[in-house]
Amino acid sequence: DVPREVFELAGRLALASHHPVAAAVARAAGARTPLSGIEEVTGQGVRGFVKGQEIRLGRPSFCGADKIANEILARDPEASVVAFRYGETRHVFAVRQRLRRDAADAITLLQKAGIEVEILSGDREPAVRHAAQSLGIQEWRAGVTPADKIARIEELKRQGAKVLMVGDGMNDAPALAAAHVSMSPVTATHLSQATADLVFLGDRLAPVVTAIGFSRKALGLMRQNLWLAAGYNLFAVPLAIAGLATPLVAAVAMSGSSLLVILNALRAHRGARG
Repeated sequence: DVPREVFELAGRLALASHHPVAAAVARAAGARTPLSGIEEVTGQGVRGFVKGQEIRLGRPSFCGADKIANEILARDPEASVVAFRYGETRHVFAVRQRLRRDAADAITLLQKAGIEVEILSGDREPAVRHAAQSLGIQEWRAGVTPADKIARIEELKRQGAKVLMVGDGMNDAPALAAAHVSMSPVTATHLSQATADLVFLGDRLAPVVTAIGFSRKALGLMRQNLWLAAGYNLFAVPLAIAGLATPLVAAVAMSGSSLLVILNALRAHRGARG
């Protein structure tokens, strides 16, 4: 059992972290007031000092609590754990992470659209495996570092893939920058939001599917417009060369080409409103 005052202190420290597991600890502890002077150690956790004693929250190894964490994980392999250290006192909290409400539907739609989906997570293998199986994702990797994520993205690029990275943690920021295009929810860390090409609202993944749908439609319209402009000019230019078009007719024809392209492009706007 964790003393209430210790749990409350851990919750206040957790407010300094944007990691989902730390956020769960903060909510469970009912923390409202963050501690001052807290430092975040990338990929490890957060730390600071209270009454002259160091406090840490993060990976069990970061807090010197591997033994306690292993005992908990032996009983519940699919749980995620976060450790808390206050001086020489160590505690480990087990957290069950929930998938976003529309995660399964979003993944299904992406796969139906011919998009291959992978999970790259720094979390433990049992937890990541459980999430991947729940979502029907065949390709997943657990315990990966920010450098590992970048390496995988570069590997996919060499294979000719166009990579869309979706992430919300500080550790995701380097991978977001390495991808061809990246997205983050508005609840992500400030660094991830600043790095991502697109930031979407809400706690659902539907905007990811929507963005891909609109980008494909926009690309299709761009190609159509190029063919329309080329076909229009292939028809009109020979007439002008043959002297069959007066300057006024040529000016109107040129405007007509631009108008045709604009009207076709407006189809995307009507589709977005529908």
